[in-house]
Amino acid sequence: MNLFEITHLTKVYRDRTVLSIDKLYLERERIYAVLGPNGAGKSTLLRILNLLVEPDSGDIKFVDGQLLKQGHKSYDMARRMCMVFQRPLMFSTSVYNNVAYGLRLRKLPHREIERRVSEAIDFVGMQDFINYPATKLSGGEMQRVALARALVLRPEVLLLDEPTANLDPHSVQVIEEIVRKHHQQFGTSVIMVTHNLFQAKRMADEVILLVGGEVVEKSNAEDFFNNPSNERSKAFLDGTMVY
Repeated sequence: MNLFEITHLTKVYRDRTVLSIDKLYLERERIYAVLGPNGAGKSTLLRILNLLVEPDSGDIKFVDGQLLKQGHKSYDMARRMCMVFQRPLMFSTSVYNNVAYGLRLRKLPHREIERRVSEAIDFVGMQDFINYPATKLSGGEMQRVALARALVLRPEVLLLDEPTANLDPHSVQVIEEIVRKHHQQFGTSVIMVTHNLFQAKRMADEVILLVGGEVVEKSNAEDFFNNPSNERSKAFLDGTMVY
């Protein structure tokens, strides 16, 4: 069963078409790396999938066939997805309260909140910081808290927008391991925007290459890196693409 079925999707900003996707199908329980140069529409695609941005045209069907769009039933669908940004916003309170925020909005029982928050914080290896002010953490630690804040909601789909940009190598390794472990244990579908080709090689089952808002290639990660299907993909990989 497909996770998303995207057809005839467009998004225009100030007379510039930033996305023009004729057809793109994404499968469940896969890790997708979305690659492409700056301005290719990668982050815009994630924001459309997360209902933060409305496309100008086109349809997106979610896993159960529902049309993904703002308005009717959008709240229920949005609850099934979580997005983690490159620069996560931390509230000026403890790590615990940051992770508990979404569960409190959903009005879960206090004991269930305590249990799930403790499990999520332990999952990302931040249990020693549970009462620490979140705004005083390092960049890598903040990103781990941001992941815990998303994972505690038990999303079907995890959307990651450059989650390890500007982090040190150790933090990159930790974040990747958290995402990989959660995917393996819970079958979470992951769509990750990254500029790091090595990260895409390490993490992805499938690769989507966007150039100029269009899908240039969607293929198995091993095939993409070892035998790209077209000249634009080859030019992107060998660094000769001018953009």
